[in-house]
Amino acid sequence: MKLELEIDGRIQTIELEPDDGGGYRVTLDGKQLEVQARLLRPGVLSLVVNGRSYRVVREDDALAGNGGGSALAFSGRRFSYHVEDPRSLKGRRALAGGADGPRTIKASMPGRVVRLLVARGEAVEADQGIVVIEAMKMQNELKSPKGGTVSELRVAAGDTVSAGDVLAVIE
Repeated sequence: MKLELEIDGRIQTIELEPDDGGGYRVTLDGKQLEVQARLLRPGVLSLVVNGRSYRVVREDDALAGNGGGSALAFSGRRFSYHVEDPRSLKGRRALAGGADGPRTIKASMPGRVVRLLVARGEAVEADQGIVVIEAMKMQNELKSPKGGTVSELRVAAGDTVSAGDVLAVIE
């Protein structure tokens, strides 16, 4: 199986093939890895990669940031990721540059706006931080889904937001 993963804003290609020993042959951006994986409980995985052991915790989609993405925590770091399924129409449109028109940034869960990282009318790049919200004692930076201009900022620092509220619009 071949997937494209966006990890911290960088597209990486991963190929997974089961091997005869119950593990996987993994190729990550052309680099071969030997991986043993065991699910300890839902959302917690034990990985042995090239002989080195890791405990990986998958965070709730709502905590991971903008647009329902996900995150993995291991080795003291947190990695946001998004799996691009090449079979999906949405995925093919995004890869073909289907980011025309205004795009909204929505709150993925209830919280409080901690700070705005941009101003109305400011030019932004894709994956640039736009607003930071605090939810469940965690701060989450929501990023621009595309390059463009901030046409609307519908919140200010200190505002309380509900899940699904539009925080900003990028054109």
